[in-house]
Amino acid sequence: MISVKNIYHDYEGRGNFAVSDVSFSIEKGRIFGFLGPSGAGKSTVQNIMTGLLSLQRGEVLYDGQPIQSLKTKFFNQIGVSFEQPNVYAKLTGLENLKYFAALFSVPTRDPMELLDRVGLREAANKKANDYSKGMRQRLTLARALINSPRYLFLDEPTNGLDPSTAASVRELIREERDRGAEVFLTTHNMELADSLCDAVAFINEGKISAMDSPDALKLRYGKRRVAVLFREGEQEKTETFELDDRQALADFLLRVDPIKVHSQEATLEEIFLRVTGKELTA
Repeated sequence: MISVKNIYHDYEGRGNFAVSDVSFSIEKGRIFGFLGPSGAGKSTVQNIMTGLLSLQRGEVLYDGQPIQSLKTKFFNQIGVSFEQPNVYAKLTGLENLKYFAALFSVPTRDPMELLDRVGLREAANKKANDYSKGMRQRLTLARALINSPRYLFLDEPTNGLDPSTAASVRELIREERDRGAEVFLTTHNMELADSLCDAVAFINEGKISAMDSPDALKLRYGKRRVAVLFREGEQEKTETFELDDRQALADFLLRVDPIKVHSQEATLEEIFLRVTGKELTA
């Protein structure tokens, strides 16, 4: 289990904390979503958890062991996919994966199998410099999985991908969870988080504003609505009602010619706005 307890980080040392009093835990076989706009503190927390930033205050524990005491064995167990792809441009996709596989002292996965899973088999022998941004993103994800990591850190893993490829990536992430990995997913994409995460935390201005499962957050903060598609003359129109206002809905249905009635659940993006008072933007 990953346990993050009361961490703070101040880049300038002047008391202006990029993250402040952040705490959460991730259990084996779970996907934890860290959700917020750019500049909210998502990457800072991820960098502290992966050792790229020094821990200034608080605790980060892996199965009870503080991150400061973890050595090479720890890095054999983590995989990281950054939002900005950082691959060796002069190497082919296959050469990139073979190179990174050689850095680990644990068994690694078949590079061609991973390239196939992320839709890059046909580009395996093409230099990464000639890859599109989306292809580099997928190569970075494949690289993060090469050592079958126990702890998987994903930063905007579907950013810039077409819908079909994004769906394949989501399925691959679910497989990693089912394998038993502990997945830390940072994103501003609430649809991605809703479809993947077992638990999510909203981070805004370096602080966690709310944390629970997506369904629990919707029940706590959201309002269910009913949308009525109806015909008025030659036109089709839609009217929306709060589910609690059943009398108004019933009266409206008696007055119009309804075509379709369907319920609408509050989205995580709407909940984020309600909790933080801010729009969620990239």
